[in-house]
Amino acid sequence: MRISDVLRIKGTHVVTVTPDTRVRRILAVLAEHRIGVVVVSRDGTSVDGIASERDIVRALADRGAAVLSEPVTAIYTAEVRTVTPQTPIEEVMRMMTEHRVRHVPVVADGGLRGIVSIGDVVKNRISELETERAALTDYITGTRY
Repeated sequence: MRISDVLRIKGTHVVTVTPDTRVRRILAVLAEHRIGVVVVSRDGTSVDGIASERDIVRALADRGAAVLSEPVTAIYTAEVRTVTPQTPIEEVMRMMTEHRVRHVPVVADGGLRGIVSIGDVVKNRISELETERAALTDYITGTRY
């Protein structure tokens, strides 16, 4: 299974903000969309960085409430790990675990095509395991559809 299979189910919508967006506004965007991360993009298709709830919390702990008036570039992660639609799910799981990332933008032909979270990957894996279990149960019991 590949990332494109996850995006087919999940969809390809990605919430982006521009690099000059203030951290306070990022909080509102995260709450409004009920998400944990936004992609920072100057044009809506490039990936200039990524800003998560964790980034905001860490910046608040380090620098206090003044960080809320700063641009997202003051707190975001600039070196973003990305995947393509053809990347196998197993590779994404390994990357997320090894590098402790919870969200990965999907990029193809130089543009943003989606985003996957650790929750998306786990949901997909559970679905695969349930399908395998059902097939094995049918095989063992002789049940066929």
